[in-house]
Amino acid sequence: MPYLRIKSSNKYHIMKKDLLADESLLATIRSLRGSQGCPWDQKQTSKSLKKYLREEVDELMQAIDNEDSDNICEEIGDITYILMMISEICRDNGLFTYTDCLSGINDKLIRRHPHVFGDANVKDEEQLRQQWETIKQQEKKQNH
Repeated sequence: MPYLRIKSSNKYHIMKKDLLADESLLATIRSLRGSQGCPWDQKQTSKSLKKYLREEVDELMQAIDNEDSDNICEEIGDITYILMMISEICRDNGLFTYTDCLSGINDKLIRRHPHVFGDANVKDEEQLRQQWETIKQQEKKQNH
């Protein structure tokens, strides 16, 4: 399972509590989608979940606008559930796993923040933006 790496005295620490929460939700989703699970969860597809994802994102945006931290927390949980459901459907179809998603974004964030995780220095936000765009363009060239 992917982990959050935080630079501290040039060492990385595993945030185990986050790992356990992810694993627990993933286990719940697998049970819901399993042979003894919930018929609704079992029949979902990536496409069928799109409408729920859109609704939950809209609810999150409203909670943010209302500065309602309890509701923000709840909506982030709802969105996470849907995203993990989609990743499980993709895993079941042999496409990719939730771990692949988290590893991919974690690697991307580390690559695009060499001023935090490497030796690069930036003087201001404009240099930071330019660095981000340069790295993004390099990634696109490598992927094509």
